[in-house]
Amino acid sequence: MLSIRSAVTSDVPAIRKLADPLVEKRILLGKELVELYESIQEFVVAELDGELVGFGALHVMWRDLGEVRTLAVAESAKRKGVGTALLSELLQRAKALGIKRVFCLTFERDFFASHGFQEISDIPVDPETYAEMVRSHDEGVAEFLDLARVKQNTLGNSRMLRHL
Repeated sequence: MLSIRSAVTSDVPAIRKLADPLVEKRILLGKELVELYESIQEFVVAELDGELVGFGALHVMWRDLGEVRTLAVAESAKRKGVGTALLSELLQRAKALGIKRVFCLTFERDFFASHGFQEISDIPVDPETYAEMVRSHDEGVAEFLDLARVKQNTLGNSRMLRHL
């Protein structure tokens, strides 16, 4: 049976184990272990018959803007609705926080498009918001803003946005 729940610190080793092969293939950006622990409250995990088979995170970027980060599903659990269940939970959490738009940077364009995300080429914030967001030290915010210093991270990924 599939269940989705908030991640806890004891999930970090399993998240890391699932993420490592995707990082090696440059599908996911690697995170230091300390970063996983620091952001664990942003993560949800999927368990199938008691085994952690997927995870994803929601990061708040601005008053009405969030990002789905590091959504991943184990090869053994693909095509079983795990990714859809994780994304649905993250979008529900975004709505509960008052987020109206959700961004993602992904190679899985078709998956996100099938869930209402559309590719974007611009930066959909006003100049005042941009001026505030550019002050962030968060790499994901820099990727959203399409800053030159993170271009090597985003090569080949699609920038996508969904309105809630």
